[in-house]
Amino acid sequence: MMDNVPTSIEELTPSWLTAALSSSGATRRVRDVATQPIGTGQIGSTYRMTIRYDEADAAAPPVLIAKMAAGDVAARQRVSGGYQKEVGFYSELAATVDVRTPQCWYSSISDDNTNFVLLLDDVHPSVPGVQAAGCTRGQAVRGITNLAALHAPRWNDAALLAVPYLPSGGAEAGIFMQALLSAATEEFVDRYRNRLIAADVDTLRESALSMSSWYVTRPAPFTIIHGDYRLDNLMFGLDDVVTALDWQTVAVGPPCRDLAYFLGTSLEPELRQLHEHELVVGYHDAVVGRGVSDYDFVDCYTDYRIGHLQGPLITVLGCMYATATPSPRSDQMFLAMASRSCAAIRDLKTLELV
Repeated sequence: MMDNVPTSIEELTPSWLTAALSSSGATRRVRDVATQPIGTGQIGSTYRMTIRYDEADAAAPPVLIAKMAAGDVAARQRVSGGYQKEVGFYSELAATVDVRTPQCWYSSISDDNTNFVLLLDDVHPSVPGVQAAGCTRGQAVRGITNLAALHAPRWNDAALLAVPYLPSGGAEAGIFMQALLSAATEEFVDRYRNRLIAADVDTLRESALSMSSWYVTRPAPFTIIHGDYRLDNLMFGLDDVVTALDWQTVAVGPPCRDLAYFLGTSLEPELRQLHEHELVVGYHDAVVGRGVSDYDFVDCYTDYRIGHLQGPLITVLGCMYATATPSPRSDQMFLAMASRSCAAIRDLKTLELV
C-alpha cells in the first residue's frame, strides 16, 4: 500500500498506476491511461480505465474499474464507514468466502476513511441489473446461488465478531438506527409525498419504529452479509453467473436479511408471490449443500419473513444520505425499491414477527 491516497481520478496517472499494480505482481510500466466515468453510484465515483503498457504482458490488466470517494468533505465523512468496509472486504474478507466478486488489484484508504481507491477487474461483457425494471425468476435464481456462496463459508463464525469495521447489530445499534431511520423516513415521505401510496407511507413509518426490536430479533444464525444485495449491485454474465459489486454495507448479521432484501426489492409483488416459496427453498438447499447444518427450512422461512425490514432501512437511508445529486433515475429506483419492499412486508406480515 502506498502512502498517499489519491483524491481525484486525475491523480491516477501512469506512474501512480505502475506503482499500484506492481503490488499485485504486474511488472510492466503503464504508458498511458484513458478514463471514463461509469455508473450512477450514490456514495462513490466509478471509472473505467483503459490502460496501455510499454510492453505486452498477459498478466497485466488492459482495463480496470477505479472506485473512489465522492462528494464534499462533509458528505464523505458521513459515509466514511462504508468506504472503510468496502476496502476491508476486498483486502481481507473476499478471499475467505466463495461469492463471485471482481478481483481487486489494489486498495488503499486514508487514515480518516474519507478517501479511498479500489482498482478492480472489469467484468465486461456482464451487464448490470436495473433496479427500477426488476428481475426475472431466472435472474433471481442466479442471484441466490451467488448469495449462498457468500453466506455459507463464514456461517456462525465467531471470528467475524472481532473484525473492527464490521457492524454486528445489538440493542444499542437498534436504538440508534430507529432514531436515524425515523427521521430519514419523514424526509423520504416528504420528498416523495405525491408518489407514495398511503399504505406504503404507513408501512415505512411502522418499519422505522420497529428497528430497535428488529435488531435483536433472532440474531442467529449470523454470517457476512452484503447488506445492499440488489439488482443495481449485480452483474449478470452470459455464463449464468452473477458478480456482486459495492460492498460498502457489508456487515455481520442474519443471512436471510440479504435474501429478503434481494427478493423484496427486485421482484414485482405478483412475481415474488408466485415464486417466493420456491426461491427460499432454493437458497436453503444451497447453503445446506455448502455445509450449513442445524438450520431447518421452517427457521429459514421465518428469518426470511423477518428480514424484509432490511428493505426500508437501506432504501430510505440510501436515498436520504446519498452524496449524489437526486435525479429522475435515482428517484425511480428508490421508489421502486420502497413500494416492492413495503408490499412484501405487508404480504408476509413481517411487522407481526418483530
